[in-house]
Amino acid sequence: MNITAETGIGIISGYAQLTPVDAGDFSQIDIQGMMKFNTSQYEINALGNLSVMTSGMAGMQMISFVVTPFEKNMPLMSADFIINGEDVKALVEFYDLVADRNTAEYTGVLDAARELVSRYSGLDDFAAERRWYSDLISVALHKTGKTDNELLDKMFSDIIRCYMEKAAELPVLSTEEKARKLALTQEYSDALVSKGGVSTDVFKKFLGEDKTKKFFNKVFFGIENRK
Repeated sequence: MNITAETGIGIISGYAQLTPVDAGDFSQIDIQGMMKFNTSQYEINALGNLSVMTSGMAGMQMISFVVTPFEKNMPLMSADFIINGEDVKALVEFYDLVADRNTAEYTGVLDAARELVSRYSGLDDFAAERRWYSDLISVALHKTGKTDNELLDKMFSDIIRCYMEKAAELPVLSTEEKARKLALTQEYSDALVSKGGVSTDVFKKFLGEDKTKKFFNKVFFGIENRK
C-alpha cells in the first residue's frame, strides 16, 4: 500500500496553509509497550485543527487523520486506516458537530461525501460497532480489502481531497457561529471521555481519564488552542 501520513498532509497543504503545532508530551504515546503512537498536530489556516497519528509494530500499521473544523460549517472528519499483514480496514466518518445541518452549504458537503460512498461501493463493507455517537455520523465508509487493492489508496486520497475542496468553497463563520461550533466540539470531546468510544476506551485504560481528556482537548481536537 502507498497510504502514508505524508500523502494526506501534502493534499491538505495544497488547499490551505498548514502550521505545525507542538504536541508536547503527546508527540509519542506509549500504550505500555503494546503500541506506540506518533502524533503530529497542525493548524489548518481558516479551517481548524488537524491531528495525525501513526503507529507500526508487530505487523500492524495505523494511520489516523482527524480534521476538526472551527471556522467553517463543516463536519468533523475522522479517517482511520489499519493495516494488519495483508488486510486493510478503513473507517471514515463525518460527524455532524454543527448548529444547523440543513443549510444549503452543509448539505452540499454531505452530498459530496455520499458520492464518495457510492464511488467506492465495490469495496467490501464491514459492520462497525454501534455506539452512543453513531447518531452524529451522517456519512461513513467502513471498508475492508487487501494491501494490493489500489482502490483503498485512491479512497484515502479522494476523501481528504473532497473534504478540502468543499471547505475551500465555504465562507468563514462569524464570531458567534465559531463560538457555537467550539461549544459543540467541546461537548462531543467531553462526552467521548465520559461515555467512551472504541479508541477512547484504550486511551482511558492506559492513560487514565484526566490525561485522555487533556490529550483530546489539546491535541486530538485542538480545542484548547481556540479558547
